[in-house]
Amino acid sequence: MKDYVIGIDIGGTKCAVVLGEAGEADEDCRIFDRICFATEAKRGPDCVIQDLFGAVRALLRRNDICTERLQAIGISCGGPLDHIKGVVKNPPNLYGWDNIPIVDIMEKEFQIPTYIQNDANACALAEWKFGAARGYQHVIFLTYGTGMGAGLILDGKLYNGASNMAGEVGHVRMTESGPVGFGKSGSFEGFCSGGGIAQIARMKVLEKLQIGERPSFCQSFEQIEELSAKTVALAAKGGDPLALDIYETSGYYLGRGLAILIDILNPEIIVLGSVYERSEELLWPCAQRVIEQEALAISREGCRIVPAELGNKIGDYAALSVAIQGGKNGKRTCSIR
Repeated sequence: MKDYVIGIDIGGTKCAVVLGEAGEADEDCRIFDRICFATEAKRGPDCVIQDLFGAVRALLRRNDICTERLQAIGISCGGPLDHIKGVVKNPPNLYGWDNIPIVDIMEKEFQIPTYIQNDANACALAEWKFGAARGYQHVIFLTYGTGMGAGLILDGKLYNGASNMAGEVGHVRMTESGPVGFGKSGSFEGFCSGGGIAQIARMKVLEKLQIGERPSFCQSFEQIEELSAKTVALAAKGGDPLALDIYETSGYYLGRGLAILIDILNPEIIVLGSVYERSEELLWPCAQRVIEQEALAISREGCRIVPAELGNKIGDYAALSVAIQGGKNGKRTCSIR
């Protein structure tokens, strides 16, 4: 009998529910089917949870699978959360999700063991088991998306920290002032995230427009608020000097942040997702120079820095990874070797 698992990826914009099969080997996972729907978080948790129930049932029904054939359910969700108690603690992008015992709710509804991790940790598990970090025991995964967070695999174990807050690297202040991320100006997230790059762009474009210069990707004051990391990246790849400068700024602080992580944690591999995955050629040259200047040589030379491999499927694999690893352990810690 096959071991099926359900993965649930809860985001502020959309939710995905995925049906997968856990293979005999750790690196085996096949996705059979998925359902995606708009979260519409303003509706509150009760409505979203009912939609999740419906999506799980729809997947099982259209694939002719009964709940008895499910090994586990895994949930990937933005933090803060308590992965042991299975409680979501009011993430900023999920209105009204204040101390929601989502794991108990799912277990009561489906009578299936359920596990949860924050999205950075879940993505770290996914890249570790199925992506760029396969075979390594000391791994850092950096989201580098809407925000900047880290998932840490240390000595072959997912590390959550004493208060489930390990990996909040985006909160580290890199300089006294600068773009705001994680509620702090000049933070790692402020410089190294999609929103942070957009902030850097707005500041630099405003300076140009005020002296009468018109950047190719933003030629009026009215367009400033529409700037995004994606629009700037397109201009940079087309050779626009200001866009290149914006990405070099982010790349510089990425190098600073990576050097700190390399010196403290001595990882074998650092995997970067989202913005870095799409724009490695714009960020890496400057980041590499800074790392060579700042990080300890022995630690630096023993660490690979690579883009994530799972692409836009990482959320699906992340949630399934939580289910698979939790199911193998039979406990909510996801501490696996």
